[in-house]
Amino acid sequence: MAHSSSHHSGRILTDREQAVLRAVVQRFIQTADPVGSRTLSKEFIQGLSAATIRNTMSDLEEWGYLDHPYTSAGRVPTDMGYRTYVDDLMDVVQIPASEALIIREEIAGAARDTERLLRETAKLLGKFTNLLAIALTPRLSKGILHRLDVVPLASDRAMFIISVEGGLVKTIVLEVASELNRFELDRVMVLLNERLSGLTLDEIRRTFAPRMRDLSASDPTGVVKLVMQKADVLFNELPEERRVQLSGTTHLMHQPEFREPDQIQRIMGLIEHEEVVVQLLERHATLAKDAQEQIRITIGRENKAEAVDSYSLITTNYKMNNAIGTISLIGPRRMDYARAVALIEYVSKLLGKI
Repeated sequence: MAHSSSHHSGRILTDREQAVLRAVVQRFIQTADPVGSRTLSKEFIQGLSAATIRNTMSDLEEWGYLDHPYTSAGRVPTDMGYRTYVDDLMDVVQIPASEALIIREEIAGAARDTERLLRETAKLLGKFTNLLAIALTPRLSKGILHRLDVVPLASDRAMFIISVEGGLVKTIVLEVASELNRFELDRVMVLLNERLSGLTLDEIRRTFAPRMRDLSASDPTGVVKLVMQKADVLFNELPEERRVQLSGTTHLMHQPEFREPDQIQRIMGLIEHEEVVVQLLERHATLAKDAQEQIRITIGRENKAEAVDSYSLITTNYKMNNAIGTISLIGPRRMDYARAVALIEYVSKLLGKI
């Protein structure tokens, strides 16, 4: 991270002002207690008297970087103070080798099952950050079909299994007109997979009818006609609730910011509305892509959605073959940004290698 200046208020901070702001933010992240000048003089900043630090903190408060929660208390960072810290003053940290090993092994162990993989991903991120961690599966419509299978379940029902490159699988049970003959079904499935494999689900959904019209007339099973009728259902997205893997709620509740019942109700309200979570994270990820940011961090009121305007949000995308998914961390403004960024970046790269 550059240690040059703050552009958030149009003001160029001196080295001393940067050092004091950095120390206030780091100390507040550690303790959640307002930070006094005497503490900084003793523990964080060598060579500056408490009086000098106090004066600098007063200036930073006047300019909007710091605030004090009540009279005679120490200072706490404002959203602008956090923003300056994240953009200009935060050090890049490495996650400990022991944690990296655990994450690597857990993710490798779950790699064959996408749902389990993303469940483990959210669990690991929640555990190692003490934040709410969310993993979204990639949008299925952008995924490339690996294979379509049909498994008869009864004389009038069959399960359609849509496997996408990268390991995503969608299953759906449909009614069939008559009992499926295994030999005839196998022959039809070979023809279907020859024509459909390698296309995205979105392409298949839009073009299945013209691609398969000739095959439909000669299909004794009726499967081609049924897929033609149900293409919008079969090759559409997974329901939002199946795209969300979420973990870390218990860790989050131990944070001092969540001692108040209304804060607990607020975060629980967000968690219970998975469709809101999906929209929120995908919008965040889109903004990151538009801004060409590998990792997007928004702090407090920078979040336009009321559901998260008391929290900070860190989001990045991961890539599974050509499909893009999203992982995210949500927590109090007072989160350890450097460590959270290091962890989410590391996990994103691991997912991209699977």
